[in-house]
Amino acid sequence: MSIPQTFVQELLARADVVEIVGRYVQLKKGGANFMGLCPFHGEKSPSFSVSPTKQFYHCFGCGKTGNAIGFLMEHAGMTFVEAVQDLAQQFGMQVPEDDASPQDRARAAQQRQKQTTLSEVLEKACLAYQKQLKTSPKAVSYFKGRGLSGQVAKQFGLGYAPEGWRSLASVFPAYDDPLLVESGLVILNEEDGAEAKRYDRFRDRVMFPIRNIKGECIGFGGRVLGDDKPKYLNSPETPVFSKGRELYGLFEARNALREHGYVLVTEGYMDVVALAQLGFPNAVATLGTACTADHVHKLFRFTDSVVFSFDGDSAGRRAARKALDAALPLATDVRSVKFLFLPPEHDPDSFIRAHGKEAFARFVAESVPLSRFLLDAAREGCDLHTAEGRAHLASNAKPLWELMPPGALKQQLLTEIADLVQLSARELMDVWHPELIKTPRKRSENYQKESALRNNNEGYSPKSRQSKGAPRALASSRLPASRADHAVRILLDNMAALEGLSAEDHGLLCALEAPHGPLFVWLEAQYHEHGAQPWVALKEGLQGHDSEAFALKLMSGHELGVADDAQEATNELRHLLNRMLIEQLKADETLAIETAKTNPQALQRYRELQARRRVLESAA
Repeated sequence: MSIPQTFVQELLARADVVEIVGRYVQLKKGGANFMGLCPFHGEKSPSFSVSPTKQFYHCFGCGKTGNAIGFLMEHAGMTFVEAVQDLAQQFGMQVPEDDASPQDRARAAQQRQKQTTLSEVLEKACLAYQKQLKTSPKAVSYFKGRGLSGQVAKQFGLGYAPEGWRSLASVFPAYDDPLLVESGLVILNEEDGAEAKRYDRFRDRVMFPIRNIKGECIGFGGRVLGDDKPKYLNSPETPVFSKGRELYGLFEARNALREHGYVLVTEGYMDVVALAQLGFPNAVATLGTACTADHVHKLFRFTDSVVFSFDGDSAGRRAARKALDAALPLATDVRSVKFLFLPPEHDPDSFIRAHGKEAFARFVAESVPLSRFLLDAAREGCDLHTAEGRAHLASNAKPLWELMPPGALKQQLLTEIADLVQLSARELMDVWHPELIKTPRKRSENYQKESALRNNNEGYSPKSRQSKGAPRALASSRLPASRADHAVRILLDNMAALEGLSAEDHGLLCALEAPHGPLFVWLEAQYHEHGAQPWVALKEGLQGHDSEAFALKLMSGHELGVADDAQEATNELRHLLNRMLIEQLKADETLAIETAKTNPQALQRYRELQARRRVLESAA
């Protein structure tokens, strides 16, 4: 779906970022701006500023910045399209689609109306189930027996579907309404030669409403109170609910994910609710299906660290292996994926009650990293004392390793796999890809040689500077004037590099002064909406944008092919960002020292900034 930039600009002109942010954050007037506690990281003193004149928000603590659309994307985990649609709906505006026919637009509008209507039906049922819980002693007794408080039950909207085949008829007088079937609340049984029968899908079950990232009820999970089968029952697939894309508890956990720094992925509704009760509100659960790439991608919108929790039995190992396959394509160098295996006799709830919160936290901290689990999965059943066993390991490891995106982690794993197979990394690659043996390879030595000269080139690769006898070097009139210029050009030429950036990187780039910051914001929006695009496509999209002239000037030498190696460009970008972060941290350190006299927390903030800067400097 392509949304015209003119519409986005009109939408942002109508929206007041103070009003949008104020719905989620308590703001107080402070001079020309509004201040509040940052929703993206835990803090006690307000460092989150919202400017009504610039229509931007910025946190001086974590660096998060953006406009009203960016806030919905960051805070609610929406995609660019979802954020635009949500904001447009608030102002009664219809989102136009550049590349859609009138028929397609009509169908899309009809689909959006259907989704809204189904969510309203499901929300009405959710409220009815919550009322029923209050009048059902056995349902209340079940939740109390699991140690849940009324506060947690209210937070998750827990309810009860009473016994009886048509209990929802008292909630929906038009029980034959097709929407009840389409929403999954009612089952229509049409037997040959007999009158169609309708009855409630959920009967005598405690109910767990499933919400999307906007908080709308899109389905239910129900658990029996007795020994009936199935023990757990989910809503079927509907126009608003897909098990392969949704996660239970993500809406309720979204703020806790940022505060705790990671998400804990569990196997059931009760795990999520019980963990929230016991001090781990950063848990979510898959919905009776294996973890998918869509699940992992959605989680990485909220945090850079994911911990999968599984039972230690064979079924748990199989589930973990599927999660590994889903996570590998997204395992960039700035993300962390771990696997937690509890003792077979425990789930997270029972483990915490038996051993305590601190013991569980230690278990989480000592989870198996993705790299180790990949190696364990590859060598399962392989006798490494024999040549045959080592060859088997190499065969098992190849499809897993190739799922990973380029980066340092992937390169290190290649070395580790090669060591286990008792080959060099190059020999292993020759085994995996014999067709490339006679093909000249692009090696990384060039980058390694150039990296030693970077400090003498202000953080740039020598390829980016004029050098004698270098026929492909740019003329001096085309040289980037700053690191920010060069970062822009790398991303315009290699847009996929955005995927590997951390939240800190994104905040740094988007907070830059014009023309860089607004261009980065636009580029991120394009990436969320369309994925990685070549410069030719981006150039078309920039037409009429405020940053068009600036981008065209920077990319005027694109045809010379300066950034012809994607991996080298990614390395170059990482080095540039580290340099920019170091400069930013130095400025923040100065500010922290200046405010230390009036703010006791500023000194601790200074120490944290200094430690972070030293880590970056050691890697520069």
